[in-house]
Amino acid sequence: MKRRYVQLDVFADRPGAGNPLAVVLDAEGLDDAAMQAIARWTRLPETTFVFPPADAGASYRVRMFSPRREVPFAGHPSVGTAHVVLDEGLAQPSDGLLVQEGVAGCLPLRIEGSGAARTIAVRTPRAKLVERVAACDPRIAPSLSGLRLGTLPPALMDGGRRWWLAEVASEADLRTAQPDWDAISTLAASTETMGLCAFARADAGRDYQLVVRAFVGAPARFEDAASGAANATLAAWLAHNDALPGTGGTYVVSQGREVGFDARLQLRVDGAGDVWSGGHVRTVVRGEIDW
Repeated sequence: MKRRYVQLDVFADRPGAGNPLAVVLDAEGLDDAAMQAIARWTRLPETTFVFPPADAGASYRVRMFSPRREVPFAGHPSVGTAHVVLDEGLAQPSDGLLVQEGVAGCLPLRIEGSGAARTIAVRTPRAKLVERVAACDPRIAPSLSGLRLGTLPPALMDGGRRWWLAEVASEADLRTAQPDWDAISTLAASTETMGLCAFARADAGRDYQLVVRAFVGAPARFEDAASGAANATLAAWLAHNDALPGTGGTYVVSQGREVGFDARLQLRVDGAGDVWSGGHVRTVVRGEIDW
């Protein structure tokens, strides 16, 4: 059976700058094994599968798979899937919102603008502080070796996926940092986390306020090109410390340059303390998948 298939660049103002995503529409009839096999075959960070909603209040239902396993929630697949749903006419916003049904529940996505100027942001699951630690804590210290650290202490946050967060002293320090993959992999495996999300305040005059590098330590070792979920977890930590950059709870993140990308993520912490993670999306491939 042939199904509509789309590949995207998420958190990007142009093809090649953001985080790639595959979206399979008309996914009824695909079982778990088939979806996992397709996600393994695409070899992209995530592949999503779109179904009619089961919840009467939802616009559509989605399941997300990495090449290795199903993912309960991730930011760039949520934003990218909403983009495809809109372009394919499968749902229309109500009061500027779509509602995505998934493993993590029903989550709203805010739609602003149209065409190439359209931005989509998902309200992410609430993140909570697990613990804050000293930089010399033996669990995280090896991963921070050689880094000049910033003001905030390292912390472990849980936003559905658990991340260790660490502030680096400057943009230059972070951009030139060489990750110790053995240390980060050990940190991720021993603490059941994704790994280390390091951040720094941007230099003056940039079109972004924060620089982020997200080092995934397990089960694979790679640097994420643009992670909406990691950035949302970081935004919650910054809000917890009254340390948000930008103005009015809104700021822009630069991520991915060090691995050949140039993503921009738009973060907003609203008056209720909820974090919205989003940006632009570009469609790169439209076609069919015959599986």
